[in-house]
Amino acid sequence: MEHKDEALIHAAEVRRLFGDISDMTVSRWLKDEDLNFPRPIMIRRIRYWRRRQLLAWRDEQAEG
Repeated sequence: MEHKDEALIHAAEVRRLFGDISDMTVSRWLKDEDLNFPRPIMIRRIRYWRRRQLLAWRDEQAEG
């Protein structure tokens, strides 16, 4: 059984995780190299992220 933090999550869940941000915000974060936002994994042209990477990134942003 896969641990929840190891799960791959879809872009819609990523947006919810960060407070119902827009898809445009996710795109801007990906383009901003200084933010170092986790890169998605493409599966059949759909973007997925590793939940644990997003949580780690979120924690880093809160510290800095």
